[in-house]
Amino acid sequence: MKKNYIIELLVLFVLGCLTSISLPPFNLFIINFFTFSIFFSFLFKKLDNQKNKITYFLYGWLFGFGYFLSNLYWITISLTFDENFSFLIPLALILIPSFLGIFYGLISLLFKLINPKNILSAFFIFSLLFGFIEYIRGITLTGFPWNLIVFSFSENLNFLNILSLIGTYSLNLIVISFFILPSIFILRKTKKEIFVCIVFILIPVLFFSYSNFQKIKFNSKDFVQIPYTLRILGTNISLDRFYDNSQTEKVINELILISSPDKSKKTFFLWPEGIIPNIYRDDMILYKEIFNKSFNQDHLIGLGITHRESENQDYKYYNSFSIFNNNLDLISNYNKNNLVPFGEFLPFENILNKIGLKTITNNFGSFNRGLNRKIIEIKNNNKVMNFLPLICYEIIYSGNLTKNYDFDFILNISEDGWFGKSVGPKQHFAHSIFRAIETGKYVVRSSNNGMTAIINPLGQIEKKIDYGETGFIDLEFIKKNEKTFFSTYGNKIFILLILIYIFMYFSFNRPSYE
Repeated sequence: MKKNYIIELLVLFVLGCLTSISLPPFNLFIINFFTFSIFFSFLFKKLDNQKNKITYFLYGWLFGFGYFLSNLYWITISLTFDENFSFLIPLALILIPSFLGIFYGLISLLFKLINPKNILSAFFIFSLLFGFIEYIRGITLTGFPWNLIVFSFSENLNFLNILSLIGTYSLNLIVISFFILPSIFILRKTKKEIFVCIVFILIPVLFFSYSNFQKIKFNSKDFVQIPYTLRILGTNISLDRFYDNSQTEKVINELILISSPDKSKKTFFLWPEGIIPNIYRDDMILYKEIFNKSFNQDHLIGLGITHRESENQDYKYYNSFSIFNNNLDLISNYNKNNLVPFGEFLPFENILNKIGLKTITNNFGSFNRGLNRKIIEIKNNNKVMNFLPLICYEIIYSGNLTKNYDFDFILNISEDGWFGKSVGPKQHFAHSIFRAIETGKYVVRSSNNGMTAIINPLGQIEKKIDYGETGFIDLEFIKKNEKTFFSTYGNKIFILLILIYIFMYFSFNRPSYE
């Protein structure tokens, strides 16, 4: 009996690991029909046999632990660059998946507590619980909506275009239902299960029809020239630059060389996040001569850089996106709103400091959070372009990026080198496709050690600089798209879908469907 129990737990862990290969860059979503159906069938079969609620929690936790261990291992790579943090590698490898696995443990526990009476009510409540708990994961402790199950479809744009209507969390809930359909078919007892399976099989047909409509609508629009040629840099500069104080000017010259400035052309040069090492924003003026020599009054330079502000004999630090002219006068600035936990800020930092435990993080100092999301406006004579700046991690959030949707495109800068040549940067890039479709706006992405690209509102990559490559791509014309249905209503649509699933659960939650 004990041997069978251990085998069961091991199988759940393996199922979670296998689910990871459905994510970018592998995108083998077909595996989820196998892993999720087995996971769901196992939980359903155990409802009457397993009375221990802690064990039931363990079922889901092990599935989640395997899932996050296998798809988030790359987080530990960021700790290898500084030997002061190397001791945290085994802790990060185990503790992060362990914590995130709790969310999946809650799914299985709640499934047990609700105790659906038949396969169809189990189908709807399991999908609902999984979709809702994934949403909770996306907002807890600033949120970590990374690798939602729906990212299995990152390469299936005809399927994903429905995001402009319902958003990521709603589609995530629906795909959970798709993935457990085989188990419903196998465990069926009446024709009602067959009918539900047919209905859900037909849903992708509606998605594809909607996608065709979106394509026709988008392709019928005319291109509009933007006031500046947007030159987007993709770079491959080593992170060693942060540990060598002599590299600041070297990196600046390298970026200028890649930028290939044309003094006869009005150009907005977009450089990646934190690309210039060992410098604060106000110190850029030290390199005025270099910028004056390479750029002129028709040029703007936007880049990610650390901004330091003095306050009460202390400093506040911000991860910022700043725009300069050729004289290095500051034209506009945005301070990052959504900071990376443990990367840019230490959760519960004040508490750790008070109880004397902050020393275990080598007195890590957190960035300060910017308080306002802003639209940046760039003018050139009578022409204007408006864009929403998102720094690195901020691109992963779905719904209500800003209340003001009067902008032309999303501008995303990133430094993906902290995660080496792992799957991490590829997973990160997938979020840009989702945001483009959701908002109906172009996403312009400049990355160091990652993917640089122009993504249109259909999620199509129009131009790119691939991983490990260096160069630039230009954006001169865009199609101005009206805001999407999802942009208007955000995750209110997800709430509506939850209510529909609750209704379906109660409709079927009778022992004999009577």
